[in-house]
Amino acid sequence: MVELALLEDIGTGDITGDAVVPASARGAGEFVCRQQGVLAGMEVAGLVFQHCDPEIVLAPLVADGSEVDAGSSIARIDGNAQAILRGERTALNFLQRMSGIATLTARYVRAVRGTRAKITDTRKTAPGLRVLDKWAVRVGGGVNHRFGLDDMMLIKDNHIVAAGGVAAAIERGRKYLRACGIAAAMEVETTTLEQVREVLQSGGVQRIMLDNFPLSEMQKAVALVAGRAEVEASGGVTLDGVRAIAETGVDFISVGALTHSVRALDIALEFSHAGGG
Repeated sequence: MVELALLEDIGTGDITGDAVVPASARGAGEFVCRQQGVLAGMEVAGLVFQHCDPEIVLAPLVADGSEVDAGSSIARIDGNAQAILRGERTALNFLQRMSGIATLTARYVRAVRGTRAKITDTRKTAPGLRVLDKWAVRVGGGVNHRFGLDDMMLIKDNHIVAAGGVAAAIERGRKYLRACGIAAAMEVETTTLEQVREVLQSGGVQRIMLDNFPLSEMQKAVALVAGRAEVEASGGVTLDGVRAIAETGVDFISVGALTHSVRALDIALEFSHAGGG
């Protein structure tokens, strides 16, 4: 991912840096966080600069997962000036996005503190960046849902329609897992209490998703499941409403906005020329 990002940004060469900055010049600077938030992605930023020049030294001042105040210095950098400037934007892109995800996740996690609910992500990630998006969710205190289509069987509404109903979809799913020797959990999306009952009657399902259930129906569903499966609330979750959802007794609350609508945290490199050029 780092190599692809640098190739995308640098192309055949940094014509500005190569023209304006002497090749032998050394530079130093500080990464400053201009907003309060949770830091994530410092290791990835370090990899960017290592690809630009292995002799660049990026020294973090705070660890990933730390809450930082606006104006905080979060890292110092020293090395060849051309190489630092070549990697600056790519490193910041990773650092800002991951920190934005971690910051928003931490807000959701704080909002449900004291309940049993865990905040989890979805597959609504930036194409090609899923591992980093989900890593940032974990840094922010959330937990990861399935990484892709191959590590959990999640039977959603369109699968149910295509299979001819809830029971048929579950039975086909179970047969497939057995026949292929796949040790994967099964989750089923439901939109009504009747579907929740059908899932429970079919058995063998580890998690039931309640998609866009009103709070009153969600409470009934949790009581109906009664611990026989994990319960996940999904759909239209906001920071203002997540506490009420958590108080219904669900085990997980999935929030697509953690990764699909993230606002990057404002981080900048304040660069200073250290001489030598």
